[in-house]
Amino acid sequence: MKVAVIGATGTIGTPIVAGLRARGAEVVPVSRSTGVDVVTGAGLRAALTGVDVVIDASKVTTGNQPADGHRAVLAAARHLVEACRTDGVGRIVLVSITNIEKPAFDAFPFYVSKRAVEELLRASGVPTTIVRSAQWFEFADTPTAVTPFPDRVEVQDWYMQAVAVEAVAAIIVREAVASTPAAEVAVAGPAPVHLPEVVAGLLAVRGDPRPVRTVPAVLPGFSDGALLAPSGAELVGPDLAGWIATRR
Repeated sequence: MKVAVIGATGTIGTPIVAGLRARGAEVVPVSRSTGVDVVTGAGLRAALTGVDVVIDASKVTTGNQPADGHRAVLAAARHLVEACRTDGVGRIVLVSITNIEKPAFDAFPFYVSKRAVEELLRASGVPTTIVRSAQWFEFADTPTAVTPFPDRVEVQDWYMQAVAVEAVAAIIVREAVASTPAAEVAVAGPAPVHLPEVVAGLLAVRGDPRPVRTVPAVLPGFSDGALLAPSGAELVGPDLAGWIATRR
């Protein structure tokens, strides 16, 4: 099987590539470093020639305004669909986010863009598997919700069912190579956790003495339970303690 991975060098793209190769798949990394710009479509058709499945693990960000980013995300999705149709790619596996359909996230531009991409792919006519993941433990290092200072680390109070990125990657690989893949899969960690707990554990294992200061989340939905695992989600380990142990 020949599988293209858009975003192959990213946080989740890297373990996806490793997992595919472990299963014997031929991997085609797709990124700007390989001469492909998904936003303009440049180089995409050539990259997908002979590909059986394409995994979209990209995180398109461009422009200074939310509207700019939204247009870029949709442009990339349209170029992907067109290239898949032209090159005869059999299936798309999209990496998405659990619960993004909830009204609690209407004001969060990135989630709104992901909703639009899901809708576009479902209506495209190209067979699509959507893997919706809960927030990763690895968000402990993201500037989206974590702000380091010399004397403290401020962390937004996200209440989430965090999951290890390697566990999510394994499910994405499973669906990519499956003979009868699902149309949609939701995956989350085994138990709810507050993001400040994750950051505090990571700092401790790194020997970083800075205290964690909890600050309000940018949207109430991030802290009131809207991020917890939806019904029917696959719950996979490790839990927080197990993940922290892997950071040593």
